[in-house]
Amino acid sequence: MELAIGELSRRTGVKVPTIRYYEQIGLLPEPTRTEGQQRRYGAPEVRRLNFIRHARELGFDVEAIRQLLDLTSDPNRSCGEVHAITRTHLDEVNDKIARLTALRDELEAMVACDNRRVSDCRIIEVLADHGQCQHRHH
Repeated sequence: MELAIGELSRRTGVKVPTIRYYEQIGLLPEPTRTEGQQRRYGAPEVRRLNFIRHARELGFDVEAIRQLLDLTSDPNRSCGEVHAITRTHLDEVNDKIARLTALRDELEAMVACDNRRVSDCRIIEVLADHGQCQHRHH
């Protein structure tokens, strides 16, 4: 199977500029080229690009994906390193969730400050003096 970059893009759902970027940073190997210098890809590149796309959808950064891809080169290797990389990412996700939850709670408290005029708006006051809205209602 030999695919042009456009067909690879259609099969994997990864945009052509992104495919080129992944080649530039070494996540995808340089493709073979026709005599006219058109890129050609096969089944291994489709699998690898699908792996990369799915890892990106799960929020893994480029360096973690690079490490995961390196680990897949030896199928008999222990998956402990894969678990460690994934655990690190999970910890980062949990940290983001905690920060977003705190942000949501603060915004909900700000919205609960319901006044009619901007001059009395507690949201404006909170933005100017962090925490003021929460203190007035608790």
